[in-house]
Amino acid sequence: MEKTDILSLTLSELEEEILKLGEKKFRAKQIFKWLHVKKVRSFDEMTDLSLELRTKLAVRFCLNQLIIVRKLESCMDNTVKYLYELSDGGHIETVLMEYSYGMSLCVSTQVGCKMGCNFCASTIAGFVRNLEPSEILNQVYETERDSGRKITGIVLMGIGEPLDNFDNVIRFLRLVSDHEGNGLSLRHVTLSTCGIVPKINELAELRLGLTLSVSLHSPENSRRSEIMPVNRTYNIDELINACRGYIEKTGRRVTFEYAVIDGVNSSHEDAAKLSALIWGMNCHVNLIPVNKVKERKYRSSRESALKFQKYLMDMGINATVRRTLGSDINAACGQLRREAEKGKQR
Repeated sequence: MEKTDILSLTLSELEEEILKLGEKKFRAKQIFKWLHVKKVRSFDEMTDLSLELRTKLAVRFCLNQLIIVRKLESCMDNTVKYLYELSDGGHIETVLMEYSYGMSLCVSTQVGCKMGCNFCASTIAGFVRNLEPSEILNQVYETERDSGRKITGIVLMGIGEPLDNFDNVIRFLRLVSDHEGNGLSLRHVTLSTCGIVPKINELAELRLGLTLSVSLHSPENSRRSEIMPVNRTYNIDELINACRGYIEKTGRRVTFEYAVIDGVNSSHEDAAKLSALIWGMNCHVNLIPVNKVKERKYRSSRESALKFQKYLMDMGINATVRRTLGSDINAACGQLRREAEKGKQR
């Protein structure tokens, strides 16, 4: 019999499963707290349950774990980058970042990525599969165990496109925010997308309260289609309309991520077109000096991003340059996974 992934079950689903085992419904809440509050690694650790029940659980359910393969710690800003191995041997990356307001965790949602953005390392090693809710959740729990720090914010901006794994990501968000369990407010969660318009619309209808971060990277369709193939399916006008709808339905500000690439999207004219595109929106522009990836030709610098920021600010657009964290450990996602996959091939 194939075992059920217990960490991916909501409390109501777990209650149904516990009733099927012939146990009282209240046991489900006990088990849920062991999983999501005490964050145990095995059923044997659930010491207020009888041995008989723990045995039933071990027969019926699996409790998946992540293995730390590599851990890189920045000597500059306390950023920690984890390479985790999944139960099937696949690899994902997770980055722990320290801010004045607490600890934020950048999590992956897929093994690889199929979006094909030209400046991104995550897509180079190819797409393998979606992550299960438990595998996204375990990035939070395992990092907390290893670091001894409480995660106070989550960014779905690691390997993969969150909206391409929509159902599992939504289930993860329900689990991580459940008040009977981990209890993280979704106002402290940011979901980053390359712009899958139908899923942005679907996310807006859920009114979860999280922050939507959209990778824009160019105000022109022709140029954005070169950089980001998704634009050939959902163009800029469709994307901006979806973002306006998200703002209207949720009341939440949208962040536009903009990787400033020298000679590609960094001119004063580009800034003017971007300003005209998003004028009047409840939004913020987050400028990013593009990461150096040896397989890609794109280059930029913090100076380029600061110059572009001034262009936008002079035009009345709220823009900041993203703080660079973990630069001494290549904290941008995708690079450790590529090394691990190359090692497996060798």
